[in-house]
Amino acid sequence: MFVRLYTGADGQSHFEDLDLHTWPADWTMTLETAEIRFRHRPPGRFWDWHNESRRQYAIILSGQIEAIVGDGSRRQFSPGDVVLAEDVTGQGHTTRIVSEVPLVYVTIPVAGRGVADTQMLT
Repeated sequence: MFVRLYTGADGQSHFEDLDLHTWPADWTMTLETAEIRFRHRPPGRFWDWHNESRRQYAIILSGQIEAIVGDGSRRQFSPGDVVLAEDVTGQGHTTRIVSEVPLVYVTIPVAGRGVADTQMLT
């Protein structure tokens, strides 16, 4: 699963499913990054309403989380799922570790344009 988490014009966070299979086979996005963080969190941890501190990819390696946005929509993310987290303003989202095993994930900060702009680079 590849999902974008972004702030809409209504000031609330929303989910948008992205489908890499519909993009050209040779489509590449070059990311300049000076930091990649591997993170480990215990089962049951809960983050109340919050925004991302910066635009970043989160890639789940183990465990499972559930995110909730302002309209009540929920998504669960499991190993192999990628989230482009861009909701740096507005109401934000909540996150809970729903697995019985620790959450291990990677975050990669992204500079520059949002995914809506990069889709046009075909």
